[in-house]
Formats: sequence, structure tokens, C-alpha cells
Amino acid sequence: MKSLSKSAETTSEISLSSGLSIGYDKRLAEVRNDISLGQGTHYLLGRNGRGKTTLFRTLCGMIKPLGGEYAVSGSCRFVSEDLVFDHELKAPAVLKSLLGKAAAQEALEFAKTIELDLQKPFGKLSTGNKRKVNLLVAEFGFKNDGMDVIFLDEPFTGLDAPTRQTFIDRWANDTNDVVRVVSAHPDFDEMPVPSALVISDGVLEHQQSEDMNWGQLRQFLN
Repeated sequence: MKSLSKSAETTSEISLSSGLSIGYDKRLAEVRNDISLGQGTHYLLGRNGRGKTTLFRTLCGMIKPLGGEYAVSGSCRFVSEDLVFDHELKAPAVLKSLLGKAAAQEALEFAKTIELDLQKPFGKLSTGNKRKVNLLVAEFGFKNDGMDVIFLDEPFTGLDAPTRQTFIDRWANDTNDVVRVVSAHPDFDEMPVPSALVISDGVLEHQQSEDMNWGQLRQFLN
């Protein structure tokens, strides 16, 4: 049993070897065929309790796999669904404390396009606005080498459709060497899902097609 981190590599990538098994006291999911995820956005789909968050925690090194090997190349960040900040701090203070000066300024400019309330303390923000702060921290916290692997756990919870689409468009147009894996429960069948990690019946597999959408995938989730 081995987990590998190849931070010395020149591109961001996630590699899951056949036989990788994740879980706690019992196995939740296992990889049957080798999986390689490169630059771009990949969705992680599965019903509740199937191991999505467990996979993220495993790939970030927070917990050990039950068996098998994996490799993550690049600066790894896990943005948890329940990530919170000091309730008295306003969004600008959060961003300036966690990001460099230039990145924080860029994040604040982008915050205007998603209508983030910059005046209220974090603790008084709506669920959607709290999620926006979390996403800004993830999106503008890139390392200088540009190699990043970002795991986003249910980032769309509480977001309105325009904000969600703004981030999806940003990801689609991103030219940085970034691998994003986004855990989500899409709410409309036509949502494009060209690359997806799917957990179903205890098996973790990769589905990939430029024409694939959520409606085609959800029927396979058990």
C-alpha cells in the first residue's frame, strides 16, 4: 500500500492506479482501471455516502488508502464543504490574509462580478455568499509555479445559477496548469460533464466524452 506525491513533476496531474481502495473501517470504493486526470475540470459524481469526500481526503494525504497506489503532482488544496473563517472578519480581510496582495486584489475585482457582499462579516453571510468566499480563496491562491490540484467539495451548494455558471465559464477558459476535481450534485440534465469520476456500486471509474452530460450519467449512480 503506497501513496505517492510527485511535486517535482512539470505538470499537474492525478493518477489513480488499479486496485486503489478508499474507506475507513470498510471499503467504500475501489479503482478497477488506471485513471489519469490532467489539466482541466473533472466532476466527481456519486450518491451520498459513497466516498466522494473520502476520496478527496485520501488524495490530499489526510487519510491513508486501504490499498493500492495514487499520485498527485502539483500544489494540492482541498476546499471542504464546511470550510469556515472567523465570523467577525469581512471577505476582504479573509482574502488579504490568505492571498498575496496582487492575488487578493484580483479576487476582490472578481468578487464584484459574482455580487459577493464585501461589507458583512463572514458569520452573517448567506450560505451562498460564504461559498463564494471559499471559492475565491481556492481560485486565487495559485502557487508561483502555476501547478495546482484543487479539490472542491460541493462548491455549488447555495449558489444561484448565474454565479455557478460564472465559475464554470472561468474554469473552462483557464489556461493555467490546474487540475480541478469538483464534487457536485448537478440540478439540470443538460449540464455538460465532459470528464467525470463516478462512484457507483463500490467502483470508482472515469467517464470521458465531449458530448456527455449529467442526464446521461445519473442513471448509472447506485
